[in-house]
Amino acid sequence: MIEPMFMTYYVAMGLAVGFLAGLVGVGGGGMTVPIFTMLFTMQGLASEDTVQLALGTSMAGMVFTTFGSMRAHYKNNNVETKLAVKLTFGVFIGTFLATFTASYVQGVYLALFFSAFMLYVAYKMFQKQEHYHNPEPHGPIGNIISGSGIGSISALVSVSGAGLTIPYLMHQNIEAKRAIGTSAAIGFPVAFSGTLGYLINGWDNTNLHSLVIGYIYLPAVILFAISSYFSTALGARYATNMPANRLKKIIGILSVALSIHMLISVI
Repeated sequence: MIEPMFMTYYVAMGLAVGFLAGLVGVGGGGMTVPIFTMLFTMQGLASEDTVQLALGTSMAGMVFTTFGSMRAHYKNNNVETKLAVKLTFGVFIGTFLATFTASYVQGVYLALFFSAFMLYVAYKMFQKQEHYHNPEPHGPIGNIISGSGIGSISALVSVSGAGLTIPYLMHQNIEAKRAIGTSAAIGFPVAFSGTLGYLINGWDNTNLHSLVIGYIYLPAVILFAISSYFSTALGARYATNMPANRLKKIIGILSVALSIHMLISVI
């Protein structure tokens, strides 16, 4: 039975991450993985596969935050629907296959890869964006291949891929706010496919007494998902009226903080 203190933690996480997910078009995995890792360690859950459990639980929670974020950005007309559909084909395949790799890699290496990825995201967000027109944007095949790469990396660090998708979309001549909205739409298939993969690949880790199925801890997913769903729309509403450069800086600052947090937890 989960203690009331941890229930409070998961609800608070959901409210905060849901708002940020809607604000900057991410699924929240970058924020939840380090926190889930810490909380699962405190609870004594899956001591040998804590990082994998955090990755899988984050992916399952992102199904709800990304759906809410996708829905909100679509209602605000911030999604390039045709391009999102093309990328989704590659994203779904890449994400699912990468979960097989994650299930066999030691947690410490996954944590280090997560930290390095978040620093890369911060670098891209603080990098000055040159405003130019790309005369040769990718066609359908290029979009599918790029989506597969985005999905693979996203599964290994349990993120919606916004840190990769947003720069890619801007390079495809999509302006920043619509790139953020489209990234939010692509985050949903990333989360769905990743959840399925972590469920299948972690099946031997299932412990019904602890409410763990595969690499997913059910109480955390349910509490996080319910609370985050309601705060995502609020974040998306604020994003519509916020300058794109400020949104990028918010992503960058969060990425640095989360990278440092995960490195400290590994050390």
